[in-house]
Amino acid sequence: MSNLLWVLESTKSDKFPYRLSIKKGDTTLLSLFVQNKWPGAGSQIFCLKDASNSSSNDYEIVEKVPIISIDRYGKRLSVVLDRGVNKRCEFLFLKKKYKNKEGEYEQIFWRTQQGLKEHKPRVKLTAKGNNDLHILIDTNEKYPWKFTNCIVERVQLPAGDYALFYNNEIEAVVERKSFENFRADIANLPILHQKLGELEKYKHSALVIEANYSDYLNPDKLSIYTPSYMAKVIAEIFAFHPKFQIIFAGNRKLANEWTLRFFQAIVSHESESIPDRVAEEISKYQTKNDFTGGIYYDIRKEILENIDGDFTINDLRNRFANTPDSTIRKVLNDLKKEGLIINLGRGKGSSWTKAP
Repeated sequence: MSNLLWVLESTKSDKFPYRLSIKKGDTTLLSLFVQNKWPGAGSQIFCLKDASNSSSNDYEIVEKVPIISIDRYGKRLSVVLDRGVNKRCEFLFLKKKYKNKEGEYEQIFWRTQQGLKEHKPRVKLTAKGNNDLHILIDTNEKYPWKFTNCIVERVQLPAGDYALFYNNEIEAVVERKSFENFRADIANLPILHQKLGELEKYKHSALVIEANYSDYLNPDKLSIYTPSYMAKVIAEIFAFHPKFQIIFAGNRKLANEWTLRFFQAIVSHESESIPDRVAEEISKYQTKNDFTGGIYYDIRKEILENIDGDFTINDLRNRFANTPDSTIRKVLNDLKKEGLIINLGRGKGSSWTKAP
């Protein structure tokens, strides 16, 4: 994220001699008063949020460093700087209840990778109770999984078999497959890729299989397929859908359990808070990096469902402006390998058409 800067300034305060800011252009996303330039070994620095909005002219700049990446993990904001040493750190945002009155106050701690290793903090997994979960089950599910103590509703889902409804929208979707379901889907791999591509459009999505990976390498269970072919197909699914989780849960009970924990973790993550402006900027940054797989399947769908007759690569360029040629050509080559389209002619005058 080269347009974000880490700015450290010296102040005139004895208690908080530095101000640390994360900036995007002239906009300050996060500004904290801190007690040192960088957390020492095995320690963490208490931070005080800068609510004064004082001008940078009041302080002397100590350093400016480009930020490579910034990500949110629940209450933690992880930052990686573009330099060789002292490059990885995180900020922990905690809410504490007042002892003698109603309400909460915020505590912020600045920690480094090395400090976390040496301090070995006690890890507590935050998980909301099942009563906070509103789970939607597709009406086509004949023998659905059980979600005890959750709000469960049967609806016709636009994609997937199970969905987490949170903040008045579908926050996550899960496609469930038995061993036989998944094996049968392999017979029409292009359609399977399209279905998975549709699921990828959601913020959180997963394919949960009620079988082990080893089951698909067992020749006694595969009927017409060979283990080597199945291994190749599964590897292709992982490669074509890098943002999509594929879980071999082992059996129905464990698949049900994994999905419940998956939904709980999402609610826990989404309910935690960091400064709104920083969270919003991170969301924009992560979104910009999520569309490579999506546009691939958009192009596939356009060719297979909406284009009639011959078409050229320029036709696709016009329909998908700002898409790299490499992505368009990959779609064409993959569809050709699958026998779904054929190439007519050579060079600049060549065109494509759907296979008869």
